[in-house]
Amino acid sequence: MKKQTGVKVVIIGIILVCLVLGYFYYLSNKKSKQDSGDGVKISEAQELLLRNLDKNYPPTPREVVKYFCEIAQCLYGGDYTEEEFTDLAMQVRKLYDEELLANNTEKQYIENLKWDTNKFLEEGVVISSFAPASSVDVESFTQDGYSWAQMRCTFTLRKGTKLASSKEIFLLRKDAQGHWKIYGWTMEEEEQ
Repeated sequence: MKKQTGVKVVIIGIILVCLVLGYFYYLSNKKSKQDSGDGVKISEAQELLLRNLDKNYPPTPREVVKYFCEIAQCLYGGDYTEEEFTDLAMQVRKLYDEELLANNTEKQYIENLKWDTNKFLEEGVVISSFAPASSVDVESFTQDGYSWAQMRCTFTLRKGTKLASSKEIFLLRKDAQGHWKIYGWTMEEEEQ
């Protein structure tokens, strides 16, 4: 009897060791398949540029501002090529209202944006995060025959280990195609 009990313990022990080794082998191969990367890794700038605004325009004022902020965070982070910079700038212009676009030519806009982003990069300032207002906090109204929306967005800026916030108020206007376009924005004045 003791001999049979000892054999059973050894067999159960071998089975448990095999299960543990099999599971370890499974996890090892699963990770290496993910790392082998069947797909190509793309940069943040490339990911933002993949969005086709002609076919997939953001449907709400909040989504327009969120996409604008994602592009701004990338532009002010400095991780892109010159071509990607220009393409991102053109992508942002697609979010702007025609009256805002009339203030600068494409060339002027790119030059001004390049100067501004370079200034941020030289000072070591990056947009570490942003928080657009929730959809329920978007103020909608009609004026001069246009539909308008106003909303707030808070940017968190980081310089080294120091954080600061910038609160912006965005004004959007619905165009003839029903797309919300950024009409302008301003820094929110602090309450005293």
